[in-house]
This record gives sequence, C-alpha cells and structure tokens, in this order.
Amino acid sequence: MSVPGISLRWITLFTTAVLFTLMSLPAFTQGSSAPAEMIARAELGDANAQQAVGVMYQMGQGVAPDVVEAVRWYTMAAEQGHAMAQLNLGMMYNFGMGLQQDYAEAVKWFQLAGEQGLLVAQANLGMIYANGQGVPQDMAEAAKWYGRAAEQGDLNAQLYLAEMYFLGQGITQDFEQAGKWYRLAADQGDAAAQYSLATMHLSGQGVTQDGDEAAALFSRAADQGHFSAMYSLGVMYEEGQGVAQDYAQAARWYREAAGQGYFNAQNNLGILYGNGQGVEQNSLRAGMWLNVATKIAFGQQRAQIQQNRDNLIATLSPEQAAEAERLADRCIESNYSNCD
Repeated sequence: MSVPGISLRWITLFTTAVLFTLMSLPAFTQGSSAPAEMIARAELGDANAQQAVGVMYQMGQGVAPDVVEAVRWYTMAAEQGHAMAQLNLGMMYNFGMGLQQDYAEAVKWFQLAGEQGLLVAQANLGMIYANGQGVPQDMAEAAKWYGRAAEQGDLNAQLYLAEMYFLGQGITQDFEQAGKWYRLAADQGDAAAQYSLATMHLSGQGVTQDGDEAAALFSRAADQGHFSAMYSLGVMYEEGQGVAQDYAQAARWYREAAGQGYFNAQNNLGILYGNGQGVEQNSLRAGMWLNVATKIAFGQQRAQIQQNRDNLIATLSPEQAAEAERLADRCIESNYSNCD
C-alpha cells in the first residue's frame, strides 16, 4: 500500500478542522463585545465557549493571535470531553504550535476525538498508524481507523482502506471489500480509485468481469490526467477490449501518457507510427518515440523496448537513424512539449 504523503495530508486535515470550527463562530465586528462575552462564558467553564475561544486566539479572530492561549483554552475544553477541542489540541501537539511538539500526546487527543466519531480525527489516526508517527507502525490499527472514517464518507480513507483490503495489509485480504471501497472512492471522483477499480473489472477480481465498465472507469481517470489509465485505455482501444477497436483513439491516449513520461505508452506509440495504425505511417517519428522509451525505460521491460527500437532503426538509413536520435533528445529535453 502506498502510504499517504504526510505534509499535504496534514495541511488538508488541519485546515478542515479549523475551518469547520470557524464556521461555528460569530462574525466579530470591530469594537464588538462578542469576544469578551465568549471569553466570559469560557471562564465560567462552558466547554463550547472554551473551544471557540481557542480558535479565536489561534486565528486572531476578535483578539490578538496567541497560540499559547489557544492551547490553554483547547486543553480546558478537551479535558471536558469536547471532541473538536480534542482534535485541535492534537493538531497543536502534532505541529508543535504553542507547546513542545509531542506526537504521542497528539495521538492521545486524536483517539479521544476519534472515539467520539469525529471524522477528521479518525482519518488522522489511520494515517498516523500507517506511518508509525508517534506510535509503533500498526497496519491493523490503521485499517480500523481508516474504516471508521471511510464509513463516514472520507474519500482518502476509502481509498486507503480499499488498498489495504486488496493487499491484505493489516486486514484479511478481501477483493470484494476492496472493490466496494474503491467504488465508493471512485464515485467521489478519485482517479486512483477509478483506475484500480477498472483493473479489477478487467480481471473479474472481486467484482464482475466487465470490459465496458473497465473502459468507462479508465476513461474517467484518464480525463483527470492519470497516466496509467491513459495507457490502459490506449491498450483497450488498440485491442478492441471493452470498446470498439479504434487505433486513432489508441494513438491519442498513448500520446497523452507518453507526454507524461510513461515509457510503455511511448513504446506503443512508436509501434503505431511504424505500422501506420491510427496515425500516418512515419518511421522517423516511430524511431523518435522508441528512442525516447529506450532512454527512460527501466526494469525487465527495457530489453523488449530496446529490441523494438533496434528493429525499427534497422529499417532506417544512417541519416534517418541519427535524426530519430536527435528528435528523441529534443523531446526529452523539452519535457515532452516538443515531440510532434
């Protein structure tokens, strides 16, 4: 399973938590007595007011920004069991805002908020246990918390849970459950989920084998720029699998994926140019793409791609072979913007 990138995910979750809380605060106008009234309620022990005052100090809304004061008020509310305050206090510990950074304390407060059903805290915990941040890595705990967040509709949790079911990581391998969660994430527009679900429909693994559905899902993901989906859609058009065979569409999608540096697509596009399938036959263009693919390919596929290149180059004159090489270098140096 690919563990989520921490930085961007944390920023997203932190922003979500704060904005969610801010929505519950009144709009303070200059000179308004509302901040003082909120603070007075907080000093009387009102947990909702304490949480609100914490956000006021953190965001500088109606008061001067002061993260130390924010932590103090979050702590008072959190100790009374206020779920949003527990989440925000966990965030402060996680980032070291207003106090010393302490991942273990962050986990403690996230768990308290998560047990109360707060989605953001549950999603945080899934990521924390998957990455082993502040706690020993525990994929079973990650699956548990991702599952709770996924049930509440969190897209990323649905995707990560699907991957864990597919791989049997931290949870019993179950392709039907993987398909279920990929479907839910795919229906929310996630390209990675659409791609993974499409591959399952191609093989019939955990879902009904359905080439039409696979093609539709690859198309949705490809339209969002998912280069593996672009390549897979190109293969389906080339082979007439799930769609009517259409070499022009195959060439189109191979070109899209080739422009993102996907060497399998570059190889296939070169072959189409060599055969004149879906594009006008052009041995020089074929040589260019096969050279590009050979230059960047790696792993077991590189030998076959290089053989395809060598077979094509053998049909060219020395001058044409040199030109194909020059065009390939220009294509790569331009980051695929000057390849046509």
